[in-house]
Amino acid sequence: MLRVSLVDEILAANERYAATFEGGSLPVAPGRALAVVTCMDSRIDPLKALGLQLGDAHVIRNAGGIVNDEALRSLVISHHLLGTQEAVVIGHTGCGMVTFQNSDLHERLGPESHGIDFQPFPDVADRVRDSVAAIHASPLLPGSFTATGFVFHVENGRLERVE
Repeated sequence: MLRVSLVDEILAANERYAATFEGGSLPVAPGRALAVVTCMDSRIDPLKALGLQLGDAHVIRNAGGIVNDEALRSLVISHHLLGTQEAVVIGHTGCGMVTFQNSDLHERLGPESHGIDFQPFPDVADRVRDSVAAIHASPLLPGSFTATGFVFHVENGRLERVE
C-alpha cells in the first residue's frame, strides 16, 4: 500500500480550505490594531485563544515568544506601516525554552553553533515581563504603544495576566 506523504495531506487539506476561503478581501492592516507575540508551540492557537478572527491581529511567533530584535522589527513595521496600537506577549506553561541552556545545544551541535544565543530562559513569567519591558523601552515604538503580558496554561487554555 502506498503511503500518502504529509505534504500530500497538507495539499489536500489546503484544497478543502481554499474552496471556502473568504479572507482575500481583508485589509492588510489588522482590524483590531493588535499584534500578538507568542511561542511557536503547536498547542497554542493564538486567534482562538484570544477570541480573534482572521484579519484581527498580526501574530508574531518564535521559540519562547520572546520579544527579541526580530520580533521588535516586526512590531515596528506592524505599528508604523499597518497601524497596530498595542501588543500582547504570551508565554506558556510547559515551554521547552526552560528545559535547556545554551551550552546544551552548543555541545549537541558542535563548534559551528558556539556563537549562537538560542535565548533559553529559566522562568516563563519573568521572560514575559522582560519582553513587555523591551517593547516599552524600544525607541522605535511610541509611548502610546501598549503591551500586556500573559502566560497561557496549556493544561486548560486559560490566560493568566503577568504584572
